[in-house]
Amino acid sequence: MASRGRNQRCECGSRRKTKLCCGVRKGPSETELAKAFLASLVTSAAVTLVRFSREEIAEIHAEMIELPRLDSSLQVALPRLVTPVLNALLKAIEDDDVDALEGALPAVLAMVDTPLERARLARAVIGLRDAGRVPSAVAALTLLDLASPKLDSLITSALAQGAAVALGVLRTPGGLLVAG
Repeated sequence: MASRGRNQRCECGSRRKTKLCCGVRKGPSETELAKAFLASLVTSAAVTLVRFSREEIAEIHAEMIELPRLDSSLQVALPRLVTPVLNALLKAIEDDDVDALEGALPAVLAMVDTPLERARLARAVIGLRDAGRVPSAVAALTLLDLASPKLDSLITSALAQGAAVALGVLRTPGGLLVAG
């Protein structure tokens, strides 16, 4: 088998010459790949939703917010390092304090809301849609929500649901109650 020449394109797909590219270290990062994956979902999701009215989109949005209750793959895991803001979020959920929850959510969301986490959630939604567990319109709106860094409805709901399950306040989608 002949070796690749210095002036041929690198095997990694970066489109750079082998002599200028290691193929691994200079390829796209995981974050860049996650962003590209999310961007690729937008057009087909928009085509699916174009036929719905504003009122129907509002109903679909309400269904989307409840998705983390459907399957644990749609819940965000809490950070392993327990910080004061994470403690504030957990205490707000435990005390059922909506005002404190709204105050603590943005800081914890900033810790977990990454392109990698959004791509993971998008893959989970696609899998549930393909299995017939999530309607295509709900999946489409969810994918649009995840693809836009300015929107955070699903990831916020996924974080709150994951925290509530971890505390034992809510049952898992399978019906188990987590003991704290």
